[in-house]
Amino acid sequence: MKKLLLIFIVALFYYSIISAQSLNAPILTVSVPEKNNFSAKRLTKIDNLIQQYIDSNWIANAIILIAKNGTIVYYKAIGYDDKEKKKFLQRDAIFRIASQTKAITSVAVMMLYEEGKFLLDDPISIYIPEFKNPTVIDQFNKADTTYTTVPAKREITIRDLLTHTSGIGYAQIGTDTMNAIYYKAGVGNGIGIKTRKDNIKIVAKVPLFHQPGEKWTYGLNSDVLGYLVEVVSGMSLSDFFQKRIFKPLGMKDSYFLLPKEKYDRLSMLYTEDHTKHVIKMNEYIQLNGVFYRDYPKINNGFFSGGGGLVSTAYDYTIFLQMLLNKGIYNSKRLLKPGTVDMMTQNQIGNLTDTKFNKFGLGFELVTKTNTTTNLSEGSFLWGGMFGSLYWVDPKEKMVVQFVLQKYPNSYYNIFETFKALVYQALEKN
Repeated sequence: MKKLLLIFIVALFYYSIISAQSLNAPILTVSVPEKNNFSAKRLTKIDNLIQQYIDSNWIANAIILIAKNGTIVYYKAIGYDDKEKKKFLQRDAIFRIASQTKAITSVAVMMLYEEGKFLLDDPISIYIPEFKNPTVIDQFNKADTTYTTVPAKREITIRDLLTHTSGIGYAQIGTDTMNAIYYKAGVGNGIGIKTRKDNIKIVAKVPLFHQPGEKWTYGLNSDVLGYLVEVVSGMSLSDFFQKRIFKPLGMKDSYFLLPKEKYDRLSMLYTEDHTKHVIKMNEYIQLNGVFYRDYPKINNGFFSGGGGLVSTAYDYTIFLQMLLNKGIYNSKRLLKPGTVDMMTQNQIGNLTDTKFNKFGLGFELVTKTNTTTNLSEGSFLWGGMFGSLYWVDPKEKMVVQFVLQKYPNSYYNIFETFKALVYQALEKN
């Protein structure tokens, strides 16, 4: 009897701790910068930076949101949504988040992992049989795009897909070899282009670009994972995101297919002219096929887990705050703290890419050996092809979202300057 009572007391103790953690997990509020160790005066340097790029006709606008300790200290929309019509950009503008979709797909995968639906080192072919017995490119003939292959040493695992070490490449935006092979096979990159519903099954039959687990290669891995979520959950990826992630967290402006009543909030997408000055992107352009500027309004029959979502700076910051809170937001827990820790730890060992740090399960990681960034060790980050960037800095308890809508962008130095300005505005604790 005493033993049962002791077990009950211990269980009650741990439950009270978990409940307290849930109640104390920050939700986004608004306060003056000084209450969260930011200098309001120094933050104005961010305004000056953005305005300088706008005045130089390098970008049309930007949205920036900075939150520390669950408190928004800076949230501005600067510039024009439509320069020709002199329409100012609003903070609640809906933007194409492109590869920022990947983090949401990774969370969906890890939610199902926590439910025991699969193991991370399971071969993906268990769930998507078309990936059985993969092959790897051996020789490629650029002249006629023919190639030879060798058998893969092992199958692709779910972990390989989460870490971009599977050997799968990117269509349209990958290397010349990837673009040629995927174009020939009819593979799409999932956004802006009429991608076929069976895109993932086509990817499965195309050779890998290296042996699984032997290199880090950015590719359509998250698109495959999005299809895995559909197979395992029995729901479309759109429905899974809405029911299991967006609604619980209170993300009211995140979609694959934008509702008609919100069409007017979709931000304009810009590009560059031959002088590298910013101009409005045409509704349809040639980008390895016809690219539809306003693709969030068009149902192409494919929900791209690697890049198909639209969202707002505020919505996506809620998602990032959930991760900073170790899987919980507004008393809704999506992931266990240990799972978030696993996602934000180095999962690729000594593999590296010259442009990046290490990689977790869906995120680039800032490590101790990296000396080229202002971000604290342990920060995790990524962005999107249309000029968006985010990071989470657990040491500073900070979430940052920087939004542009421009492709291509010759002025990527704005991001590094922006990072420096964010951290120079931080006062010592």
